[in-house]
Amino acid sequence: MSANVSRESGVRFAIVCLMFMLSVMSYFDRTIMSIAGPSIIKEFRLSETAMGTVYSAFTLGYALLMIPGGRFADRFGPRRVLAFMALGSALFTALTALGAKPGLGSVLGIIPALIIMRLGFGLSTAPLYPTCGRMNANWVPLAKRARVQGLVNAGAGLGGAVAPVLFVWLISRIGWRYSFCVAAAVTALLGITWFAFTRDYPAQHPLTSAKADPAPTPFIPHPRATQHAPWRVLLTDANVILLTLGYLMVGYFQYIFFYWIYYYLGEIRHLTPTQSAFYTTMLFLTFGTMMSLGGWISDLVVRSTGRKVGYRFVGAGGLGLSAVFLFAGVNAQSTGAAVTLMSLALGCSAISDVTFWAAAIDVAGNEVGSVCGVVNAGGNVGGLIAPVLSPLIAASLGWSSALYFGSLAAAVGFMLWLGVDATREINYSVSETQPLTATGRV
Repeated sequence: MSANVSRESGVRFAIVCLMFMLSVMSYFDRTIMSIAGPSIIKEFRLSETAMGTVYSAFTLGYALLMIPGGRFADRFGPRRVLAFMALGSALFTALTALGAKPGLGSVLGIIPALIIMRLGFGLSTAPLYPTCGRMNANWVPLAKRARVQGLVNAGAGLGGAVAPVLFVWLISRIGWRYSFCVAAAVTALLGITWFAFTRDYPAQHPLTSAKADPAPTPFIPHPRATQHAPWRVLLTDANVILLTLGYLMVGYFQYIFFYWIYYYLGEIRHLTPTQSAFYTTMLFLTFGTMMSLGGWISDLVVRSTGRKVGYRFVGAGGLGLSAVFLFAGVNAQSTGAAVTLMSLALGCSAISDVTFWAAAIDVAGNEVGSVCGVVNAGGNVGGLIAPVLSPLIAASLGWSSALYFGSLAAAVGFMLWLGVDATREINYSVSETQPLTATGRV
């Protein structure tokens, strides 16, 4: 029996590592557009606002399929959905190279063509994190879920950190078009590996015990649990509404960094491309490190104080510090001080970020994929707005004001966290699913 447990733990570890790598490549693939952006702007004489529209096209597609993507994970299983995500993302990453001239840009125009490619990439990538949330619930014990989700989400930071340095180097060697193709090939290989190795539940995996619990979730499904809860129940739950609106603020805050910080450092703070890439890498390394740390902090604080107080303390505290650090970073005179403060701002938002996911998984009951999809869709509405609104604010009031608005968004997220009560799971009707509280949960 101990050998079976050991094998299951090993397989679980490998699956978490694969989810982490999918997260890394997802953020690498989405970040490289902002790295190639300045070159594309100069090559084709595009405006900042036009390029911001291209950036937002990805986020639009990402947000549109986020909620259906979570439901797909609940219905078809995370193994197939994540494989589709990886292969679809690889396809549209490769096709981005054809979005300019020569290519589809010669027919439709560069901006419309790039919008189509990035929209397709966003649609393909959308199921990633809700599906990882479903896989987390299927494979990981309750006491370790926040740290696992933190590790998976930390892949975003590593992908964003590696992208500036590696992609700048690739562009200098083979140009931005072929560099997109290289990224696509790695993503496709990872998707094939995921599908070949993983299974939806421990009991289905050939390397784990045949007696393994097929769904180690902290609730007992009602016999009719295969009938999904109606959207009315999910979309009117107070916790889901607050988490979704709060994550919208997180999305707005973070997407300023994802799409405009490299440009800001180079064009506004007048750094060289190499310096901008280095400092952007430092920002995202901080983001990834504190994302992973946030999962451990969340589990520790929740274990000590209970879900209601613990999640509020970590989630609200992270966003409150983010607002303060970004405001201070904008006003810092030296580049080193500015980047340090902005790194802390992005890192503290990462600590809050993973707490949103842990709370969503806890309150979701039997609809983890769907609830995670709803919450993440809110985050990507914020991410849809930030790339376009930031240069518009900057054009009228300057880039400092555009970043101040990010601080305001974080402050609003802080306030929304104060209403979240993760001890109250979604109240499904008797005819659907009745989640039961696990022993020992507060």
